[in-house]
Amino acid sequence: MQEFRRTLKYFGCASSAAVIEMGSFTVLSTFTSLAYAPRYLIALVLSVLWNFTLNRHFTFRSNGNIPRAMLKVAAYYAVFTPLSAWFGDWATASGMNDYLATIINLACNGITEFLYQRFFVFGSSLDGATAVKHSLVK
Repeated sequence: MQEFRRTLKYFGCASSAAVIEMGSFTVLSTFTSLAYAPRYLIALVLSVLWNFTLNRHFTFRSNGNIPRAMLKVAAYYAVFTPLSAWFGDWATASGMNDYLATIINLACNGITEFLYQRFFVFGSSLDGATAVKHSLVK
C-alpha cells in the first residue's frame, strides 16, 4: 500500500511539473520564434528542477546526498533529453502537432523517471526523513 501511495504522490508532483513544462513551452511558442528543440529543452529544464525538488522531499522523503542524487538525475537526462528532443524534432517535422509530441515525451518521461528515481536515485535512502525524525524523538 505504501508503494501505491508513493506512486500517486510521484505522479501528483510530476503533474505539477508537467503544468510548468507545458506552460513554459506555450509561452515560448507564443512569444518567440524558436525551433521546437530549444523551446522543449528550456521547458524541460524548468520542470526537472521543480520535479526533483518536490519528489525528493515529498515522495521519496530522502535525506541522502543531494548533489549525488542530482548527478544521478543528470545522468538520466543525459540520455533522455537528446532522445526526446530528437523524437520531438522528427515527429514535428513529420507533421505531428508540437503539443502532442511534447505530451508523448511527458508521458515517457514520467514513467521512466519514476522507475529510475525510485530504484536507482533514492532506492537506498527512501523515507530517510522519517528515520531521522524518529531518531531525534528518542
